[in-house]
Amino acid sequence: MSKYEKRFHLKMRKDVLAKTIKRCKEKGILIPTFAQMANPALIPEKVKKHLKPLGLWDINPLNLFRINWHNDVKSGLYSGVNYLELPSELTGVKARIVGIIGKYFPTGAHKVGAAFGCLAPRLVSGEFDPVSQKAVWPSTGNYCRGGAYDCALLASPAIAILPEEMSKERFEWLRKIGTSEIFATPGCESNVKEIYDKCWDLVKTRGDNIVIFNQFAEFGNCTWHYHVTAAAVEEAYKAIRKPNSRLSAWVSATGSAGTIGAGDYLKKISPNLRIVASEAKQCPTLLNCGFGAHRIEGIGDKHVPWIHNVRNTDAVVAVDDENCMRVFRLFNEPEGHAALKAAGVKPELIAQLSLLGISGVSNVLSAIKAAKFFEMDENDILFTPFTDAAEMYGSRLQELTDQQGSYNQTQGRVDFERYWLGEGTQDVMELTYHDRKRLHNFKYYTWVEQQGKTVEEINELWDPEFWDEAYSQVTHWDKLIEEFNNQTGVLDTL
Repeated sequence: MSKYEKRFHLKMRKDVLAKTIKRCKEKGILIPTFAQMANPALIPEKVKKHLKPLGLWDINPLNLFRINWHNDVKSGLYSGVNYLELPSELTGVKARIVGIIGKYFPTGAHKVGAAFGCLAPRLVSGEFDPVSQKAVWPSTGNYCRGGAYDCALLASPAIAILPEEMSKERFEWLRKIGTSEIFATPGCESNVKEIYDKCWDLVKTRGDNIVIFNQFAEFGNCTWHYHVTAAAVEEAYKAIRKPNSRLSAWVSATGSAGTIGAGDYLKKISPNLRIVASEAKQCPTLLNCGFGAHRIEGIGDKHVPWIHNVRNTDAVVAVDDENCMRVFRLFNEPEGHAALKAAGVKPELIAQLSLLGISGVSNVLSAIKAAKFFEMDENDILFTPFTDAAEMYGSRLQELTDQQGSYNQTQGRVDFERYWLGEGTQDVMELTYHDRKRLHNFKYYTWVEQQGKTVEEINELWDPEFWDEAYSQVTHWDKLIEEFNNQTGVLDTL
């Protein structure tokens, strides 16, 4: 057994596994491998044939094979990576900023992949029993939707936990899909501790009848992004690079620290790449060990997630949530579109700006700040995720209208020039070795004092070998998935 293998060892429970195999055989559930999600060309042709006529969000087990960045809504199958490059006339910087698009995942957000990354290893090892146990998905929004969707495909009940101040569209979606229980905890996306408290309450009252899939501590989350999201970025980069291009940055909100984990792989193929962690200025946890509340939904903070490889993070950027809300309105109001058109932005690009939800806007603002801070030029390419799209925030647009009145072109031009093009290099910190160690030590107060981790475990997280071992588990997981599928025999029946 290698140095850290014991930390990732799955407990094989043959009795549970037999029940799960029976359930999946009855429901026609075939589990995709991580390799297939990274490269859909590996998906069997029989699966593709039956997948093609299905709707992207249909509650059909084959839609597990749409948990990837390659979904083509026109053909019903796959094409290249879904991405959108934002030109200089929009961003105001010479560097090229590219967003990979989460809208075309089932549920409309890439978090369904993170949820799968946490669920699949336990499912095919017998650590989770979908027949007799409920899966609990603690979240600030999209992760619990992804978990609820995965459970719906398994015909297994799910419990969603999310802050009460999240957009009403999230709650409506969870109810529509049939989530068995929904707990709305106090506060907004910054109130993660309240989510953890609810998890402990459920553990005390429900015992073995539930399994907590805590995205902030589950290595399946960052491992999925390391192998699937990073592969998408690498593929997109190869498609758009020029002779002098550099893969210069991966910019991601910290959130659960799953998505930012893609940077660990990207730094291996581009050693000079900077991993840039983004957060809200109103809750500057990494930037200033601060706290507070903000409106950038889905980037829960006030702590450093257990699965954040802080030693590998190069910079921290904080974005004002007011800028995000103004720009989100600019990108989604007709008068905002008119202002952008008058400023010289091409109509075909304006039509695609709804691909950015509020956190997507925040990520791009962070990329703009990073490009300016590091004085990047036209040879530098920064990648960032568009986690979800504007559809999940229609109620927020209405709230802004109720609060501020109707939008107009003058306001649109102000928002574009001041809150987008005028974004500066304030609230950016390039991390030294000791800065990173300080942020790593910050984990102690959440995870050792509150959540039951040990000092030995937290010290292991500082070792680069630990992360190499964590990410290498996917080979074993894929082997278990293949064995599981062979025993269900579902592929043979298609």
